[in-house]
Amino acid sequence: MIPVLPINSLAKVAGRGHLGAMLPRIQSIATGVPSFAITQHQVRDFVASALPQGLPSRIAAIYDSTGVNSRAIVQAPEEYLGPPDFGARNALYLAAGQQLLEEVANAALAKAGLAPDQIDAIVCVSSTGIATPSMASQMLNPMGFRADVMCLPLFGYGCAGGVLGLQVAGDLVRADPRRRVLLLTLELCSLAFRFGDLTKKAIIASTLFADGASAIVLTADGDGPALGHFAQHTWPDSRAMMGWDVDTMGLGLILSRDLPAFVASEFAPVVDGFLAQAGLEKAALTEPACHPGGRKVIDALEAYFDDLTGGLVQTRAVLADHGNMSSPTVHFVLERILAKGESGPLLLTALGPGFTGAMGVLHR
Repeated sequence: MIPVLPINSLAKVAGRGHLGAMLPRIQSIATGVPSFAITQHQVRDFVASALPQGLPSRIAAIYDSTGVNSRAIVQAPEEYLGPPDFGARNALYLAAGQQLLEEVANAALAKAGLAPDQIDAIVCVSSTGIATPSMASQMLNPMGFRADVMCLPLFGYGCAGGVLGLQVAGDLVRADPRRRVLLLTLELCSLAFRFGDLTKKAIIASTLFADGASAIVLTADGDGPALGHFAQHTWPDSRAMMGWDVDTMGLGLILSRDLPAFVASEFAPVVDGFLAQAGLEKAALTEPACHPGGRKVIDALEAYFDDLTGGLVQTRAVLADHGNMSSPTVHFVLERILAKGESGPLLLTALGPGFTGAMGVLHR
């Protein structure tokens, strides 16, 4: 493991003249989804056919109002029928998840011009399965990472993990600018589907959530977007807003129907405070990269940003094309926004279990 150096030697290590140049930078980003693609109408019809009584019209209508057009899932739809077997589903999480992670990791490394043995630390964010040893450590031999690479698994961040994971990966680079860090996110949300459950939260889950992964390479050199100020805010007494209810069938969803209203009333003052801490004016922002938690959540976020950006165009587009993949989703949005080649500060936001808001700024 690379030793952490004193702060006064950081600039000398990378040949930089001042600490301001030592900000962690994104060298590459790659995203990926499993091979099973399904449209929203196909999901609706599949759920209806799987229920003896069919799908009530009031519930069927929900599938047409989520803003999701298509998604990718890790196995064929019929494989989700019957009571969930957590052992079988977690085995699929391990096998299919590692394959998907290797795909995005290889893509990000190729874009950055790096080999696996040049990576010093791997941060892996995932909350939809259990892996011990961690998913990152299981990739070491197949991909050719060094035996001394740091593996840091992060569980429990949920939908906020894309931003919070980026903060943790960036902090590793800040601590020692010689480090080359690979950030991975993996979520196979479909493994929590319970198609025989007609509770509202189960229906919402089947209309919204999907599977995906991302990989980002961070270093202290290059000219990629630099990580600036990051922060998180956990609201008091809000644990019931979102999370997992672990039972005999595995991971059961906790999702409050009050979530969009909560975001509408509580999000703005937190982001205002964050921007003040970051030394930024709201008027200086371009289109932010927001985690697309769902259509109503995006509506609430857009009410805060709309007068500046003309709408959360890329956030809505990712929701339409991929659904909510939990932690990787904000990286899908980020990838699209960075591809536009614009300059100026870029705000990232995500909301996840806690209930926690995660925020960060990239400087382009």
